[in-house]
Amino acid sequence: MARPQSVLFACTLNTVRSPMAEAIARHYFGREIYFASAGIKRGEPDLFATAAMDEIGVDMSRHKPHTFEDLEDSNFDLIVTLSPEAHHKALEFTRAMAVDVVYWPTPDATATQGSREAILSAYRDVRDRLTARIKELLGRGPTGA
Repeated sequence: MARPQSVLFACTLNTVRSPMAEAIARHYFGREIYFASAGIKRGEPDLFATAAMDEIGVDMSRHKPHTFEDLEDSNFDLIVTLSPEAHHKALEFTRAMAVDVVYWPTPDATATQGSREAILSAYRDVRDRLTARIKELLGRGPTGA
């Protein structure tokens, strides 16, 4: 697959996985590739996700969760889905489009229970997995930190 010029990350609520992926991708490749994120449903901003991203110097505090229906542009070269529900929605969404849809099974950090540190550790794990996959997919760009 050729390097995409526009990528949509999708998950269930657009509060943790997909906005983290969008922010990470923009951090490393934002000067070269257009990125967006969406969810099946609109959730509420997640402060653990923001905290985990702050640790690596990526500001996600202004992210406003939105859905597929809120997208201003639906012309993406690639849609990366991060939950089974989002994968089904993306396949339905792109039924009449020439777009690649790939599924990256990604744990739901919001399901973690325990101490603040245990929960934050789950968010860090999601962040680090997404970072590795994005770098693998898109290669190290000149904007990388």
